[in-house]
Amino acid sequence: MASKPSIPSSPLAGIGATWWLLLMGAWLGVALVKLGNPVILDDKVQAPSGVLEWMFQPWPLRWGWTILGVVVALGVVFRQLRLKNCRSFWFWAPALWLLWQCAAASTTVDQTLTQVTLAHFAVCTLLFYLGVSGHRLENSAKASFLWGLLLGFLFVLWIGLDQHFGGLEATRKLIKEQPGWENLPKEYLKRINSDRIFATLVYPNALAGAILLLLPVMLWAVLRRLYRYSFVFRSVAVGMLAYLGAACLVWSGSKAGWLLAFVLIAVWLWHLDWLSRYRGIIVAIVGILGVCLFFVKYSSYFQRGATSVGARMDYWNAGMRTFFQRPVFGSGPGTFSVMYRAAKSPESEMALLAHNDFLQQGSDSGVIGFLLYLFVFPAGVIRLYRQSRRDHQTFALWLGLLGWTLQGFVEFGLYIPALSSTAFFFLGWLQGMEPSTESGQTRFDTEMTKRSKS
Repeated sequence: MASKPSIPSSPLAGIGATWWLLLMGAWLGVALVKLGNPVILDDKVQAPSGVLEWMFQPWPLRWGWTILGVVVALGVVFRQLRLKNCRSFWFWAPALWLLWQCAAASTTVDQTLTQVTLAHFAVCTLLFYLGVSGHRLENSAKASFLWGLLLGFLFVLWIGLDQHFGGLEATRKLIKEQPGWENLPKEYLKRINSDRIFATLVYPNALAGAILLLLPVMLWAVLRRLYRYSFVFRSVAVGMLAYLGAACLVWSGSKAGWLLAFVLIAVWLWHLDWLSRYRGIIVAIVGILGVCLFFVKYSSYFQRGATSVGARMDYWNAGMRTFFQRPVFGSGPGTFSVMYRAAKSPESEMALLAHNDFLQQGSDSGVIGFLLYLFVFPAGVIRLYRQSRRDHQTFALWLGLLGWTLQGFVEFGLYIPALSSTAFFFLGWLQGMEPSTESGQTRFDTEMTKRSKS
């Protein structure tokens, strides 16, 4: 039996749900554009002073959290927030994870870093439950949250496009015309001197994470919105968005992003039932093609010794040492840099985060924090696989979450609000679904199967 919406079906309720989800999606879009720095660097973000800075510079976290508070308050006032099925362990997993982070904060080695990280984790947990609540609203309103997010995603791709076609070079020239530019942070100068684009995110690999997370569902949203238009128009619009996303992923120079993109393509092809007779062969071809192109493009990187891989091994070894030294509470949420600075060799490059969300959970909050985060991601994502097959939007959300979760083994997306906010909301959205009684074949696959037979 199909699940019933928790809010009575009425024009007023439908309008309220639509507007609330539009605001929720708009906030996620704003977070993607304005909250692209790691939480532990929030004290380095200056509040914009002019119109151009307000539009193009990152915002302090408190600005984004204040706007989110207004959105949540509107949801409460207009009675758009509903939670059900609270008996499931998976429903409570994020809350238990947050409670353990609070416990780990009691023995932190750096109170300042822990406070801002803990506040960020609290917002992520809130967004999970907002996602659960959002899926309880009227069916006609459920796609609304994607439109504000789509605008933010397009803005990110536009900035990336501008950086690739001269924006980075212009920024370099402008910086070097300023007196004392040599005294700027080394990390910033290194990022600017590279041709790898990063758009509104902290660095190129974070941009790759945003594309992995959002491109699948954004393509679905555009295709769904333009379904009534001609096939040619739909194909051009979806193709342009796919090209922009893929191009920005390539221009970011993210090696893991490249490989994970081919993994997501292979998973998507495997689930197209109208290709069932040949999907094994097609997936194998895609995999081989992706690996070959990867080694062709990045052959010079491996010839230079794959320095970033060696650096990550150094970070991970330090994280493992902290994990074994402090197995119960860890060093405190967000404090990997403190422990790494004391343990690293003099010639090693300094790192503020472990470049592995799961390992950093163990380093920062001990074995319990590590296990609870595993239940949230990736165990929660794996568990939701069966429900992801109920319709295209659901599968697209799940596919993006899969890519972002896998990237978490080599990056720090959990600590970037622009990424983790959307990821937790998506996870809550999927968690909020009732178990589907429909067959695994989606309506789109059914239609394509019929066309292939006709």
